[in-house]
Amino acid sequence: QVQLVESGGGLVQAGGSLGLSCAASTDIVNINIMGWYRQAPGKQREFVASITSSLSTNYADSVKGRFTISRDNVKNTVYLQMNSLKLDDTAIYSCYGRPRIGSVPYWGQGTQVTVSS
Repeated sequence: QVQLVESGGGLVQAGGSLGLSCAASTDIVNINIMGWYRQAPGKQREFVASITSSLSTNYADSVKGRFTISRDNVKNTVYLQMNSLKLDDTAIYSCYGRPRIGSVPYWGQGTQVTVSS
């Protein structure tokens, strides 16, 4: 069973920065797509960013230019650097990994990010 463990969440003021990490219990070189979703209170879970094994990235329009996703296949970790944070970025951020297109993804337990005014 592959485990994904997020860390780095917390409380930050609007306009500030925060970095999230997602450590995998397996070699992520074998996981084609890794990324992040988030869910705010009372809202549906939404896609944030993803990165493939060939380092192709994709971002939600709401975070483009502010968030950066990266992966380290040696450390088996995926990162999400979040800059210029807004109140609307407050959510539980969950890491996922999809070994192949169409396969069932692995999920982390989530980490809370709270942006205050």
